Amino acid sequence: MPVLKTEAITRCFGSLKAVDQVSISIEAGEVFGLLGPNGAGKTTMLKMLTTLLPITSGSATVAGFDVSRNAGDVRRCIGYVPQAISADDQLTGYENLLIIAKLYDIPRAGRDKSIQEALEYMGLADSAERLVADYSGGMIRRLEIAQSMMHRPQALFLDEPTLGLDPGARVAVWEHIEKMRADMCTTILLTTHSMEEAESLCDRIAIMDAGKVVASGTPDELKASVGTDDATMDDVFIHYTGGKLDASASYRETWKRRRTAHRLG
Repeated sequence: MPVLKTEAITRCFGSLKAVDQVSISIEAGEVFGLLGPNGAGKTTMLKMLTTLLPITSGSATVAGFDVSRNAGDVRRCIGYVPQAISADDQLTGYENLLIIAKLYDIPRAGRDKSIQEALEYMGLADSAERLVADYSGGMIRRLEIAQSMMHRPQALFLDEPTLGLDPGARVAVWEHIEKMRADMCTTILLTTHSMEEAESLCDRIAIMDAGKVVASGTPDELKASVGTDDATMDDVFIHYTGGKLDASASYRETWKRRRTAHRLG
């Protein structure tokens, strides 16, 4: 049984179909990527699957729970790292994780151990008592992933997890994502604009454009579908979307992305 499955999932904002009858299925332990231009519907997909936006039509299940009918059960078995920074920079790394531990009702007797294990796992044990305001961008992202994993979720949703990070920090986050998948068999759905990231991390990829999935498959299958020798993921993106990475970005979307990149940088 797939950990995540959608059937003709649709989200409308007035007359605009931000997500238009998207059907995907993701197996346990799989890393699945959503690629597409700004405004293609990737973040809207994640928000529906994490119960932050209601589904207009269609259906979705996560860990066997219906997203619309069993929202509370879905929230208990998922983790979510949004584009915007979610860690509180006026608290320490430890304090940020303590809040999450309390929210997820991690028993008091084992709470400190769980926090210390999460910090150690993400390479933040030596920085536990530092204010997050003094963390680098890569450290903030690793802390946010630690927050999302405190309750050992079956599915983890990452919305552009390396946006604004320098190359070294980006590779460090990739390594931790791979480690989580290997150690915990965590199922991961991520959005990205990085073709390198998608090819490095994802078992399968769906390319979205104007709310629809226009192509899907493994990175090798997608490159082969372009029909040219030595095709790259950049070629795949251009082939299926016309290369319009920023063509549909609104002012608000552009502002949010730049603000997040600036804070992480």
